[in-house]
Amino acid sequence: MINTARLRSDLSLLGRETGMMLATVESLSDDEMTAASLCEGWTRADVIAHLASNGRALVKLVDWATTGEEQQLYPSREARDAEIAELAALPRKDLVGLFRDNATYFAEQAQRLSGELSVDEVHLHGKQIPATSIVALRIAEVVIHHHDLDTTWTLEEADLDAQLYGIEAAVRTMRAKNAPGMTLVTEEGDEWVVGDGALRVDSDREGLLAWLARGNGEHVEADGPLPELPSW
Repeated sequence: MINTARLRSDLSLLGRETGMMLATVESLSDDEMTAASLCEGWTRADVIAHLASNGRALVKLVDWATTGEEQQLYPSREARDAEIAELAALPRKDLVGLFRDNATYFAEQAQRLSGELSVDEVHLHGKQIPATSIVALRIAEVVIHHHDLDTTWTLEEADLDAQLYGIEAAVRTMRAKNAPGMTLVTEEGDEWVVGDGALRVDSDREGLLAWLARGNGEHVEADGPLPELPSW
């Protein structure tokens, strides 16, 4: 069972980060929606469509955690990509509304995590996710993809705990994809080991997340050359 106070705190944090992203999304014109994002090959509309789809798909992890019955978010990668493309082609108003509605739906369904959980962890793309961290995973998705919209909003505006959840999600990806060995240390006192931990990488949470998520090493320091990171 997730601690009720933690669930309430995580949902409040999710509301904060979602509200900021929604404000950004609502400010984009039709032309700005079709501009490139920081996600290779995706427009801003694609990123928003992904998060709209993700808001409903992640409820399947809530189902898995509460019932013990394994769930797949999508039938296949091709089905996921097709859904994102279909949603991205919607009129701007409809896409924004879907993003808002599915974000609300996830937050409502996540309340079920306050009860007894049937499993300790769920799996996603080869990564093991603690069942108590499903809301944190959604927060990470929102923060990282808000950054991907490449607007005046920056990761600095995300709550420190939201940055932390983003790094934890990135670290799970690095481990699942056998990234080079690294020990990641933040100014805030966090530490993660990937592989053999051979290379020490230092930054604050904002800088470390920018590097792990999208390869921007401007604000990180290491005791050797920064490695090429696996794509997400």
